[in-house]
Amino acid sequence: MSDGQAKDSSRRNWIIATCVSGGAAGVATALPLVCTFAPSERAKAAGAPVEVDIGDLKPGDMKVAEWRGKPVWILKRTPEMLASLPKTDAEVADPKSEKPYTMDVPEYCKNEDRSRAEHKDILVVVGICSHLGCSPSSKFQAGPQPSLPDNWQGGFLCPCHGSTFDLAGRVFKNKPAPNNLDVPRYMYLSDSKIVIGKDEKGEA
Repeated sequence: MSDGQAKDSSRRNWIIATCVSGGAAGVATALPLVCTFAPSERAKAAGAPVEVDIGDLKPGDMKVAEWRGKPVWILKRTPEMLASLPKTDAEVADPKSEKPYTMDVPEYCKNEDRSRAEHKDILVVVGICSHLGCSPSSKFQAGPQPSLPDNWQGGFLCPCHGSTFDLAGRVFKNKPAPNNLDVPRYMYLSDSKIVIGKDEKGEA
């Protein structure tokens, strides 16, 4: 190999090395920038809004989302479930949701259904009992059942200490739980999608 060929080869190797290291540096610089566009786990835990697709919910179905590290129940109530709520008004401790638990009930949910008027069949509540923080079980079937009254209309039963809630998440009288289940701020992005932790007033 001549001196000229050796110099060309050396120059070529130097250019390749420079490009490789420059590309790596570019990737290293771009990666943190890209990551900033996605909410971090810490941001999610702190309460970043969560979008939930409810298009697949059938009447009587419930799905669970996670917001602020808590389970949020989204229940699509049947006409029969909604019809049961007036029957429990006199039996629940706070029928008008006047006493908040850990968060104020949004104004648009201060009604018998505890839901938005335009989608009154959809219940959105935090699935944590206001007694000691257990997560109640769904007991949607009406009628006599173990640990439930004979006139049970359907709702939720806390397995820890027996607190019961109706199909609007309202706690029954004379139970260990002092408050209704929390209703988080939420809004509809479409008929089939909601966002939890945010409404027309902004983020919760």
